Amino acid sequence: MDETDLRQQLIEELKPLVLNSLPLDELDNEQLQEQIHSYVFQQLRVRMIPMDTMVYVASQIYASIRGYGILDGIMSDDSITEVMINGADNIFIEKNGKLQKLNDKFESQKKLEDIIQRIVAKAGREVNQANPIVDTRLLDGSRVNIVLPPIALCGPTVTIRKFSKTPMTVEKLIEYKSITREIAGKLELLVRAKYNIFICGGTGSGKTTFLNALSNYIPRDERVITIEDSAELQITGVDNLVSLETRNKNSSGAGEITIRDLIKSALRMRPERIVVGEVRGGEALDMLQAMNTGHDGSLSTGHANSTKDMLSRLETMVLQGAAGLPLEAIRQQIASAIDIIIHLSRLRDKSRKTMEICEVSGYKDGEIILNPLYKFEETDKSTIQKVDGVLKRTGNKLEHDFKLKLSGIYEEI
Repeated sequence: MDETDLRQQLIEELKPLVLNSLPLDELDNEQLQEQIHSYVFQQLRVRMIPMDTMVYVASQIYASIRGYGILDGIMSDDSITEVMINGADNIFIEKNGKLQKLNDKFESQKKLEDIIQRIVAKAGREVNQANPIVDTRLLDGSRVNIVLPPIALCGPTVTIRKFSKTPMTVEKLIEYKSITREIAGKLELLVRAKYNIFICGGTGSGKTTFLNALSNYIPRDERVITIEDSAELQITGVDNLVSLETRNKNSSGAGEITIRDLIKSALRMRPERIVVGEVRGGEALDMLQAMNTGHDGSLSTGHANSTKDMLSRLETMVLQGAAGLPLEAIRQQIASAIDIIIHLSRLRDKSRKTMEICEVSGYKDGEIILNPLYKFEETDKSTIQKVDGVLKRTGNKLEHDFKLKLSGIYEEI
């Protein structure tokens, strides 16, 4: 029997004994953990079980009773960035940018479902057969998506995007070679001058991470309202910060609070900036209207494969919120609301890079005009396994510099 099978067998053997032997309701978490370790060591020491195996078995039994089972160990590993659970027997992780399957598995589908209910209950959410899909978060801010059967055919499916314990900074983006120090300085000027900035990219390209980094440039004395589906922004440098989060319908179909509702409410809260974590649907119209009615300096993100693709997606999203609106009016709204679009991408070597920084310079002949300021170019050192490149200046100047001048900034972008 290999080590993994031995550990699983010991957990299955000892857990019922622990449940029958200890007064669970009378013990707090620390006392329970201590008594489980003591009990397990007492049972296994005489069987010459290695110390690391005894520690593992005791930790897993405690986690299955009060914690999240094997998830506790996975979540404590800082090198793991994403967890994908496809039913009780299939657990995948992303570690150091690479996907791999774990040998660990949950005791049963019922145990996995119990852990799922524990996760959503702590966040004040609900997931069941009537409402089988939910987005929520863990207490540490990690983003969680849950899909239950019969929608998920392979059993309960859980995807966890772990969140860094330390907020992302621009210095780290420079260290990771996502941007250069010179470009970071230009972005700081644009944020301070209250340009409306939209960050786009594919799944896992680092949009929220980049938004967190840019938020460090927001002056501390401004009033900022953040709006999200599930709270994951880590804005730390602002004192007057209000964070709002959507709410799903309850079991009777009432009580839903959408991003559109929150944007409308935020406009009555005297915001100086509105930060929308991610735009996915009809709320795009409300966000654009907010940007066009004096709430400059707003930041948001969206899914798209390029800056042009993001414009098309915004048009579609606005139509979801106002089906009868003419396309020309939508494009004019986008062109006047958004000042800068930043496109991020996850490349073939799993590195995350800033691919393009564009100015939305206007609207002409039925089209939104983009003015590329910086573009990513690969060098001759690039290989299939490793991408080498740099974000280069295109030679185009920022056409609309009036916000910079209003802020007393006369530096060229």
